[in-house]
Amino acid sequence: MSQTNANKNLHAAKNAKKDEFYTQLTDIENELKHYRHHFKNKVVYCNCDDPHVSNFFHYFSYNFEDLGLKKLITTCYKNQPLSVCDKTASALGELAQNDLFISGSTFHYDGGGCC
Repeated sequence: MSQTNANKNLHAAKNAKKDEFYTQLTDIENELKHYRHHFKNKVVYCNCDDPHVSNFFHYFSYNFEDLGLKKLITTCYKNQPLSVCDKTASALGELAQNDLFISGSTFHYDGGGCC
């Protein structure tokens, strides 16, 4: 594909508001399988727009125990919904802040570990 055609494709995606290009989960799995032992007892920080759609967050959260991670931290935009465990949600609810909305549980994690 020529440089001109590649630019046309990117500009068309931009104009159609289809300009989000995410790293595929299979690519992440294929690359990080070579480094699994490096994650034991480490804190992983995912700088992502939205952890709900980030394949990096997906990979690390679903492999949290297998990798032996100490902690997984993600970022998101202001006013973006956050996913926290029930214990953390309860603690946040006790703060009684008006700008915080806490919904009921939407996911059941049975991995045996949490905060």
